Amino acid sequence: MGRNAPLRVEATGATTAAPATVWALVEDADTYHQWGPWRESGYDRPGDLSPHGPGAIRRIGYGRTTTTVERVLEVEPGRRLVYEVVSGIPVKNYKAVVELTPAGSGTAVHWSATFDRTLGGRMVRRKLQGVYDEMMTDLIAAGDKAAGGRPSPAAAG
Repeated sequence: MGRNAPLRVEATGATTAAPATVWALVEDADTYHQWGPWRESGYDRPGDLSPHGPGAIRRIGYGRTTTTVERVLEVEPGRRLVYEVVSGIPVKNYKAVVELTPAGSGTAVHWSATFDRTLGGRMVRRKLQGVYDEMMTDLIAAGDKAAGGRPSPAAAG
């Protein structure tokens, strides 16, 4: 990895839930605190053309004091969500991508983010990776629960 290569965090998982079920969880930040590791979640402003679409400003609280403000950049309903962090953590050019891929009767999920290799970015990278791992575990469990409680092959292994 080069000295100026961006830092990266990512998590992957698979759930027995159909892509539409997983998308309903990923798309709507109002529900994040119900299934994930966040203490609060919601919107400061709706998107330009749809409530959860591009231009939406999301507020996500984690732990006792961290609250990130995120701007939705791109949405491919049922497949892909791209957002950036506007404030709340000491990173620059943080861009995250959530991708859902049909996998048999279930869904494979890949959630990743890149950000500049700044001092702040290097300081929070390990913590962010832990949040991503926790978030993916929670998302897969919520998907499996929504699919009728069958554990995903990844969770069972």
